[in-house]
This record gives sequence, structure tokens and C-alpha cells, in this order.
Amino acid sequence: MTSTADLTQGPIRRQMIALSLPLLASNILQQLYNTVDVTIVGRYIGEEAFAAVGVAGSVMNLFLFLITGCCNGAGALFSQARGAGDSGTFRQEFFLAFVFGSGCSLPQLLTALRTPPEIAAPAAVYLRVIFLGFLPAFAYQLGFAVLRSVGNTAAALGFLMVSMAANLGLDLLFVAGLHWGIAGAAWATVLAQTLAAVCCQGYLRRRFAHLVFRRADMGCDFRLLGEIARFSLVSALHMCSLYVGKLLVQGTVNGLGAGAITAYTAAARVEGFANSFGGSGAASMSVFTGQNTGAKDARRSRTGFFTGERLLTALGLVMSALMIAGAVPALSLVLPEGSDEAVFAEARGYLRLVACFYVFNFLGSGMVGWFQGRGLVDLPAMGAAGHITLRVVLSALLAPRMGLPAVALATGLGWVGVVSAWSVPLRKDLRQAVSEGGMTAGVSSP
Repeated sequence: MTSTADLTQGPIRRQMIALSLPLLASNILQQLYNTVDVTIVGRYIGEEAFAAVGVAGSVMNLFLFLITGCCNGAGALFSQARGAGDSGTFRQEFFLAFVFGSGCSLPQLLTALRTPPEIAAPAAVYLRVIFLGFLPAFAYQLGFAVLRSVGNTAAALGFLMVSMAANLGLDLLFVAGLHWGIAGAAWATVLAQTLAAVCCQGYLRRRFAHLVFRRADMGCDFRLLGEIARFSLVSALHMCSLYVGKLLVQGTVNGLGAGAITAYTAAARVEGFANSFGGSGAASMSVFTGQNTGAKDARRSRTGFFTGERLLTALGLVMSALMIAGAVPALSLVLPEGSDEAVFAEARGYLRLVACFYVFNFLGSGMVGWFQGRGLVDLPAMGAAGHITLRVVLSALLAPRMGLPAVALATGLGWVGVVSAWSVPLRKDLRQAVSEGGMTAGVSSP
């Protein structure tokens, strides 16, 4: 894409695809990024350090989801201001989001969580260093939210690629070359995140100086600050609750034995890549809807929503077919070498069953994007809570009799339930969007 995109005019389908592809690549790269430390630590330090990084990752990921959620919430407001052409409000929102998020990310606030009693000493060492990188991680994610709100998703992908390459190189230097141990892997991650933040913020100041806050924008508008805080915290709750739900489901899986744990871990990795497609669709829908909501063009917002949902439905059907047909080769890549055939069969059965529900997963992603772009951030959070509750309860009830397929069934039924629940407020808001005006604006072909 160009350095910026005005999503309030032009061909809708092409714009959504152009927005989604860099976001999809970023989501996939982010998952690969998270495996670099684990792989290198396991190879050059040993099994104990490998396990320590894995355990520490659960704590680390929870706070990364908190940071990402905060930035996604602020990004919805950025998109609306961008669509309205209000650079002054955009800059002030940028400043207030930076102040609010920086306060939530300061390492001092996380002191009590640096050495959880249930985490071994190597994991605590890793976390002590990793927490120092949360402020740079926030600076990068906030910059990414700004770029996404103006339709530039390709630049952030470039910064992530640079960061990933730096992380790999520094991992090899610190761990394999200088023998710094597990702390070296953590420092590699922190320095790579800092590099991404510096590149992203520098790019913003060079290419989008009119959107970067200045001294005149550094006032405290309490109404705007309250709006930033609400959007950020609710969106963070949404993302964190999804992660907590996964941990609760993991508890049920752990009760099924070592074979089920291995099968579920492998299947979840494959599923994570598949979910990246829905996540990128939700993000692009949010940006498109936000800009056109800010521009008060309800007709284009609605047209964009239905165009996006058709694309996501088709993608969901394709993804279902690929997961059913490709379960065996995909699992061969992620299951440990020499895994028992029973483990392989359990993982294959999980993937093929959950794939039957992927259309609902992708439809729900589009709804999340619409609600976020419209500023209705409470609805995705409430829907996620309902989905998690249903998923956890059904998994716990059915797993003793059905085994791992119960978790797949519970996940799929959770998607069906949340899409059904969201359909009511969605129809109401689509009608509300029409009554808000903008119906005289021209509509480009999808």
C-alpha cells in the first residue's frame, strides 16, 4: 500500500484485502517470533532452560495481550478521528494514549509479578529482563495502532521483520556465542523490541509528523482521557480474557494425561496459524469501519461490513477444508519426532472437528471489527467472556467421557453461541448507522 490510505473512498474489496495481507503476515511472524527464544534456548542451553522459558511465556504473554489490547482500543478512536479529518483530536488522543499506556506498562508496577512462587529460578531470571521490554513493546504497538488507523499496515510489517531478524541474531550472539544463558535470550528479545519501537516511532515522525503529538497537544482533556481509558481497558480485558480462557481449558486437557497434552499443544499451534486469518480480518474491518464512522458515511460502513463478511465466510470455508485435508502434514511439522500414533490420532481428530466450525469463527471476527470500529468495544469483551465460559464449562463436563474431541466441540459451540448472541445488537447497530446520516454519500463498488 501507499504510506497512507483514505478508506472513505475507493474500491472497498481491494482496500480490505490490501489492509489484511500485511496484518496477516504480521500475525504469523509474531507467532514465529515467539518461538525463536524457546528453540535456541532448548538447543544451546538445555531442557531445563527450555521448560523455564515455556513456563515464563504464560506470564509474559498475558501482559503482552494487555498491551496489545490497550493499543487496539486506542486505535479504534484513532481511526474515527482519521476518518473525520480531525488531526488535532488525533494528536491529542495519541498523546493521552501514550501517557495512559506508559503508566500501565512501567516495570515498577509489575514488581510483585517478577518472581511468581510457582515459577522456577531460571524462569524468574528470564521474566526480570523481559519485563524491562514492556515499555518499548507498548511504544511499538501504539505506533502500529497509529499506522493501522491511517491504512498503512505494510510499514509495521517491515519493522517486525527487522525486529525478528535482530532477535534471531542477538539470540545466537548472547546465548550461543557469549554463553549468557537464559538471560541472554531475554535481553535479545528486549533489544529487538526496542529496535522495532525506535524504527516505528521514527517513521511516524518522519512520514506522519502532522499526526504526532506536539507540545500544544499535551493538555489533559479528562473527557477524552476517560474515553481512551475505557476503550483501552475494555479491549485489553477482551484479549486477556481469551488468553485466560485458554489457560483454563489447558487445565482440563492436563487432566486427560500426557498424550492429550502433547496432542492439544501441537493442534493448538496449527490452529493458531489458522486463527491469524480471522484476526487480520477483524483488524482491517475495524480500521475501515472506524474511518467511515468518523467520516459519517453510514452507507459505505455497511457496504464494507457486508463485503468483509462475505470475504471472511469464503476464507472460513477454505480454511476448514485445508485443516481437514491438511491435518496430517501440518501436525507432522509440529509434533515431536517419534510421537505415539495415538497422540497423532487425537491431534488429528481435534483439528478436523474444530475445523467444522471455522466459518463461525471468521464471521465472529468480522463482527468484532465492526463493533470496535463503531466504538462499541464493550460488546466484543462481553462476547469473549460468554464464549470462554461456555467453552470452559463444556470442556470440563464432556472431556471425561469424550476426551480431547470435547475441547474441540466446546470451542466450536462457543463460536456458534457468540455469533448468535452478537447478531441481535449487530442488526440494531446496522439500523442505527443508517439513521445517523451519511446516506447521501457516494458508494464505490465493492
